[in-house]
Amino acid sequence: MDFRFDIIIDYLPLLLKGALLTIGISILSILFGSILGLAVVLGKMSTSWYLSWPMSGYIHFFRGTPLYVQILMVHFGLVPLLIGQTNSIAAAVAALALNSAAYTAEIYRAGIQSVDKGQTEAAYSLGMTKRQTMRFVILPQAIKRTIPAFGNEFIMLVKDSSLVALIAAPEIMYWSNAMRGQYIRVWEPYLSAAVIYLILTYSLSKLLASIERRLEG
Repeated sequence: MDFRFDIIIDYLPLLLKGALLTIGISILSILFGSILGLAVVLGKMSTSWYLSWPMSGYIHFFRGTPLYVQILMVHFGLVPLLIGQTNSIAAAVAALALNSAAYTAEIYRAGIQSVDKGQTEAAYSLGMTKRQTMRFVILPQAIKRTIPAFGNEFIMLVKDSSLVALIAAPEIMYWSNAMRGQYIRVWEPYLSAAVIYLILTYSLSKLLASIERRLEG
């Protein structure tokens, strides 16, 4: 097989630039997704049906439909509706954040339900309200317990971000596709992308493992 390293070297600056954008999109998506996911899970766990039903529907929709479709809906529908025109990077962050929120909501729910109910009863006995109990007693413990799951969600977002090449967001896969189109080659662009994603995900997994050990210690 004739493998050309010269075209990889030619595109390496653009691939690295795309990798930085991939990281940026993933960080923003997990941040916004975590904030929205907390609101979603609190609504879902509410005793009011007009909050719990829409939030449950939100989770089922974004977990039950392809991210590919969600990206297209956000890019061609939601973003133009909000700002009057489409923007690939804004659409990428929005789509990934909306999708991530559905998964982080379930992560929060598992963390909240893992906290012993006796702590809730103890907080009530001290005169704390339901909101205070959730804020000062339940959520801090739940969030600490769900850090590994959030780490896995972040790694998944890094990989899922490859789909935003579909809407011309200039991340890793965008430049890999550009390399393939210019040189009519397959192995070089896609192996390059695979190696960069592998380096990113492996580095993140090691970082998250280190954070987990510190928290346990």
